Amino acid sequence: MSQHRAEPREVALVNERIDELLAEHDPAGMEPSKFWAAQFDAGLAWVEFPEGRGGLGVDRSLQGLVADRLLAAGAPDNAPWNLIGLSMMAPTVIQFGSAENQDRFLRPAFTCEEIWCQLFSEPGAGSDLASLATRAVRDGDQWVVTGQKVWTTLAHRASFATLIARTDPNVPKHEGLTYFILDMSAEGVEVRPLRQITGEAEYNEVYLTEVRIPDSMRLGEIGKGWTVARATLLNERAGVAKFDLGAAGSGPIKHALGCWADAHPAQRTSANRDRLIELWAEAELLRLTRLRYSEEGRELGAETSGIKVTMSTLTQKIHDLCLNLRGPDALLIDDYEMTRPDRIAMTSSVIQGDLTKAWLSYQAMTIGGGTVEINKTVVGEAILGLPAEPRADRGKAWKDVPRS
Repeated sequence: MSQHRAEPREVALVNERIDELLAEHDPAGMEPSKFWAAQFDAGLAWVEFPEGRGGLGVDRSLQGLVADRLLAAGAPDNAPWNLIGLSMMAPTVIQFGSAENQDRFLRPAFTCEEIWCQLFSEPGAGSDLASLATRAVRDGDQWVVTGQKVWTTLAHRASFATLIARTDPNVPKHEGLTYFILDMSAEGVEVRPLRQITGEAEYNEVYLTEVRIPDSMRLGEIGKGWTVARATLLNERAGVAKFDLGAAGSGPIKHALGCWADAHPAQRTSANRDRLIELWAEAELLRLTRLRYSEEGRELGAETSGIKVTMSTLTQKIHDLCLNLRGPDALLIDDYEMTRPDRIAMTSSVIQGDLTKAWLSYQAMTIGGGTVEINKTVVGEAILGLPAEPRADRGKAWKDVPRS
């Protein structure tokens, strides 16, 4: 796998743009959306993107420099509000979208004026995403879409969605899909909340009844939607892999350290102490691995699946320990009213303040963004070179079949 190191001139350019941004815009004294707009215009939204579209055309590893300096200056974080738009839609539109698509959607996504969701999973198509049943039928310069999507994060807040639908049922399932951008306010779109174990309804099910989408909102070629969807999913896992690149002891393990400090003496056993130390070491190894991945500016690859598996399982183990250290108090929840959040709970400091709700929420981490099983398959075949079992339904080796 190729690696990239930013050139000194690129580092100097990014630092210069950050200096100018902070000199002209006080992040603590202006509305977040206006600061994000200025950040986009400075080319500091996605530094690897072309100039004029939120970037500077420099090495992607320098986005970490931007994040560190803006965080230190007290700049607001837009990821909890529009993670799907920022880390999944934007790189997909840059790779497959028209110039008009890029000009239309990138800036309002970064400023969070337009929130995005992702219409991929269906009741009968989760890990095996390519078996989806939602249909899109061509009607002149439009497509008529009918079907159902499920587990759609923040669909109730979204202005637009990325959508994959079946446009040809007569070819192998991976070859009959096409990728679209959907206006969530279009006639025929119905969003229904799904109340989760946390009591909240961050996820939704979305019903599409003869929804019309202009062909100009298609990304990629007709029938090549699986290629586009795989790029989106790869960016999703890469985005997850880059969360919380802070100092040692930051992120979820910080909550476990706090729980140990506050724990009743009966919970501060040698077993819990050993477990805390073990998890701290694992968290630090993961943090350093992700930091190296970010600084090297690696091309997106199977490593993201390995990081995603480790991060998901480790976060669950850390919150298991948090509940053990809290003892009987861990069973208490102050507020279990059904609400529809305006941000993603797993990236939000709000839910991190309620460790019981956090524990409940993080049970989904080994499912969302590709299940642990799917990601382990990617690691096993693409990195470790493990032999693949033949698939009876396709007559091909599993490694030769594209998948989510």
